[in-house]
Amino acid sequence: RRAPAPGAAAPAKRPRPRPPPVRAPTMASTSTASKQVITLKGSTDIVTEFFNYSINSILYQRGIYAPETFERQSKYGLGLMVTKDDKLQEYLKQIMAQLDSWLMKGEVKQLVIAVNGIETGETLERWVFKVETAVDKENGGCVQEQTTKTRKEISQEISALMRQITATVTFLPLINEACAFDLLIYTNKDTVVPVEFEESDARLIKNSAEVRLRSFDTKLHKVDTAVAYRELADDDI
Repeated sequence: RRAPAPGAAAPAKRPRPRPPPVRAPTMASTSTASKQVITLKGSTDIVTEFFNYSINSILYQRGIYAPETFERQSKYGLGLMVTKDDKLQEYLKQIMAQLDSWLMKGEVKQLVIAVNGIETGETLERWVFKVETAVDKENGGCVQEQTTKTRKEISQEISALMRQITATVTFLPLINEACAFDLLIYTNKDTVVPVEFEESDARLIKNSAEVRLRSFDTKLHKVDTAVAYRELADDDI
């Protein structure tokens, strides 16, 4: 606009209506919105953490390690037993780190916990966690994020599943011999496997019965759970 010349009267100006002020979003509302997004890394962390707690719970519930080597931790609104044994902690830490890496790439198909009699070598129980990874149909690879399901909803599903795992002692046969466990991880055929891992048979159970448990779904990873166990013959009872 041109400024009026010196001495000249400025022309009258008609005030223009002003639009109503717009308030910028607060930090709280921005934070709340961002929490609804779960990335592939976030989903992977959720699943890996669940695997760690579920393995610990099974080892405690089935008496694979002495009860005094565990301590109670609060998670998923529950009191869960977690090992205090240094060697077992380090072993599980290494396994979880590798699982985390493979889950990020969508390469994990199953995690299996096989409970084996030490003297007989026979597999008595087989806990199976099947993993389905959401695939990006347009671009290929894994879906990178989701906004349709909250962490609270996922945590509630995991809590219900952990309750079931704890309750399996009411129907699983009593284990009367010293046992060890194997962790079996089923991956894609072209997955690069560290030298620390070795090929294994499936640790299948003869004359087995299977009970399907609950599942949980982050919308990026879905985990279905089941436990197979050896049915006792009449002469075993």
